[in-house]
Amino acid sequence: MADAEYKVIDPQARGPEAIERAFENQVAYCRDNDAPITASVNQALRELIETDRGGTVMLRVRKWAGPPLADALPLRLAGGLHALHLAGEEPALAPIYDGLSPNDATTLIADAIERNEAFLLPWLDGPPQTNEAGRSWGYAAAMLWLADKGLPADFSLFEIGSSAGINLMMRRYRFDLGGVTLGPATSGMQLKPEWRGVPPPDVDFDIVGAKGCDLAPVDLTDPDQALRLKAYIWPEFTTRFMRMDAAIEAANRFPPEIARQRGGEFVADMLSGEMQPGVTRALVHSVVWQYVPQDERERIEVEMVEAGASATEEAPLAWISLEANRDTHRHELWVRYWPGGDAWVKLATAHPHGEWVEWVA
Repeated sequence: MADAEYKVIDPQARGPEAIERAFENQVAYCRDNDAPITASVNQALRELIETDRGGTVMLRVRKWAGPPLADALPLRLAGGLHALHLAGEEPALAPIYDGLSPNDATTLIADAIERNEAFLLPWLDGPPQTNEAGRSWGYAAAMLWLADKGLPADFSLFEIGSSAGINLMMRRYRFDLGGVTLGPATSGMQLKPEWRGVPPPDVDFDIVGAKGCDLAPVDLTDPDQALRLKAYIWPEFTTRFMRMDAAIEAANRFPPEIARQRGGEFVADMLSGEMQPGVTRALVHSVVWQYVPQDERERIEVEMVEAGASATEEAPLAWISLEANRDTHRHELWVRYWPGGDAWVKLATAHPHGEWVEWVA
C-alpha cells in the first residue's frame, strides 16, 4: 500500500472504506505533527487491514460498526500497543518505539497483536484518554482574555471529559505565555509553549473552584490507570511524559474533584447552582467534543444559552473550547461569554499538545 495521505471525510462515515481512511488520516495527522513513530505504528495497522494477520483484534477492526474516525479507532489500538511496550511485555516492539524504522514493522506489530489478544481487545472498547497538561495553556490564555474584557477575574471552572483531571489542577502550574507569566514559580509543572504573535493580555486572574466530569474518570494515584494514560502519549514527545509525572505527583497531594457523570447532566447541575457575584463561571473542555454524542452536544448548547440569558455583569458565564480542527490538523481555542459576548471568538491556533501557540485574538 502506498503511503497514506490526509483526506477530508465525513467523521460519521462508516464501512470498510471509512476504516481505511481513518487509519490513513491518522498517519498523515501524526506526520504533520512531528510524530513519525506513531505514524509508523498506524501505517503498519493500515497495512494489516488488507491482510489476514492480527487475529481477533484486527478482525474486529475490519468489521468496525461505528464511525471509525469519530471513534478514534486508530488511536485506541495504537494506545494498547504502546502500553505493551511501556510495560516491557513486548521487547520485539522496541526497535519501532526507538524510532529505528525497521523494515519488518508490520510483521512485528502483527505478531505482537496475535500474542496479546486478551490484553488488546479491551483497548477497543472505549475512546482514548488524552489528558494533557500542555493544553491547559488554552484555559489560562482564555481567562486572561476574558478578564481583560472586564469579566470578574475570579473563575469557577467546570470541565467535561476531564479524564484524570489534569487540567483541573492548573492553579498549581507555572505558565509562560509569550512572556506573560502566572502561577507559582516553583511549580513542578512548567508550561512554556513557543508563542507566535502578540502575547495575551497581561492581567491577573484566580481560579476559585474547579470541578470536572467523565464517564470513566482516571485515578492518577493508581499505577495501572496512570500507565494507561501514559500509553496514549505519543512516544516522540518526551516532555509530555515529564508533565505526566508532574501531574501524578500533584494528584497524589491534592486529587482533583471529578464526577462520574455524562456531560449534559453535569453541565445542568453546575448551572443550577446559585450564581456568586464577582465570580465568572466557565465551562471548559479540550479534545473531548468529538467524542460527545450529538444529542449530548445539543443539550449542553441549550443549557449554556439558557443560563447565559440570565447571566449578569457581576455573575457572568463563559465557554472555553480547545478542540481539534480535523481539516487543518491543528487545535483551535474559541471563547464565548454572557452577557454581551455570546458569539464565538477565535483566540488562537495551536499544536495538538501545546508545543506552540499562534495567538490571533
